[in-house]
Amino acid sequence: MARVLVGVKRVIDYAVKIRVKPDKSGVVTEGVKHSMNPFDEIAVEEAIRLREKKFATEVIAVTCGPTQSQETLRTALAMGADRGIHVEIPADDYVKTGPLQISKIFAKLAEQEKANLIILGKQAIDGDNNQTAQMTAAVLDWAQGTFASELKLEGEKLTVVREVDGGLETIDLKMPAVVSADLRLNEPRYATLPNIMKAKKKKVAKLTAKDLGVDLASSIEIVEVADPPQRQAGIKVENTEELVGKLKEAGLV
Repeated sequence: MARVLVGVKRVIDYAVKIRVKPDKSGVVTEGVKHSMNPFDEIAVEEAIRLREKKFATEVIAVTCGPTQSQETLRTALAMGADRGIHVEIPADDYVKTGPLQISKIFAKLAEQEKANLIILGKQAIDGDNNQTAQMTAAVLDWAQGTFASELKLEGEKLTVVREVDGGLETIDLKMPAVVSADLRLNEPRYATLPNIMKAKKKKVAKLTAKDLGVDLASSIEIVEVADPPQRQAGIKVENTEELVGKLKEAGLV
């Protein structure tokens, strides 16, 4: 049986157009709609399904970030997670916190909660790092199954079908393990109104990185955040000779 930690991150909603701050220190987040990272929704759904099939005893949702991150945690609880843990990180520190620091937090929580399975989204749509699951497995020295499109748990054996460039790869892991959820793993459920109301009564523990003995100092410095360069309009040519001529004009051949 598994005790599952599942990570949920509050990100700018995927439908929102991102705007860079005038001072180029980051992106505008004030007054912008946020929601749960889509890959994390898939991770939560998979953890809940494991519990519903009696393969897991408990699903503990974990979020790291400022006070507003509790909204995302409550969404996970409304979906069906049993309880939550909010590791509070002030907004100013949070923007500097990278996957390595988050992975150390998850590793500490896994030891503290005696969890033997961690399910994370394969990446967050804000930073797009795709590193937290791999780093968490490395910190804990656990087996890992990344980009999972199918997951089966039998006793202490975890079978993960993962998406790779050449198609699908099936691997067998021995628990404990870290899994990262890919897009085709499942279709997340919607949180119903009754479950949203029930979620308000579920327990949420509040901790800090200091409580867990994790140093949030990062060696990565954000120098500048900028919009991608505007693409120039394409040019239509009638034949190969005209194409070569245009390339010569541009100094490309």
